[in-house]
Amino acid sequence: MKTNFLNQILFLFTICVLSMGIQSESFDSEVSLLVHKTPTCGCCKMWIKHLEGNGFTTSVKDHSSLQEIKEKYEIKPEYRSCHTGVSKDGYIFEGHIPSKYITQFLLEEHPNAIGLSVPGMPLGSPGMEVEGMFTPYDVIILYKDGSSEIYAQVTE
Repeated sequence: MKTNFLNQILFLFTICVLSMGIQSESFDSEVSLLVHKTPTCGCCKMWIKHLEGNGFTTSVKDHSSLQEIKEKYEIKPEYRSCHTGVSKDGYIFEGHIPSKYITQFLLEEHPNAIGLSVPGMPLGSPGMEVEGMFTPYDVIILYKDGSSEIYAQVTE
């Protein structure tokens, strides 16, 4: 009888430990971005809604000009867009990047990257939806040495 009681205690202890691990894992998977934008940009607001609708937590900082932000995070002019998101780990997400690529990127190891970019404002990207219109675009990975390469191609 004593063995049965000890087995029950061990079983309950194991369940408690495992559930703490699951709670910790789900807490760590929450993605939070600080989004730098101008106060009047409607497509930036729509991109933020896209992120929040996909489980992201966002905070917003409005600026009259984003020039200092782009320079601070060393985003070259050819990779710039109308807003810059910054993760708690310091990665940048420039422009209308679909949330699934941000999540994917943050789950991977990229020690030489500064983040991702969708240069410009391609029609059909999150925040730039226009019914019946779509322009294929690339999600670019930006590296610390100034180089870049295609991370994903969005064709629909």
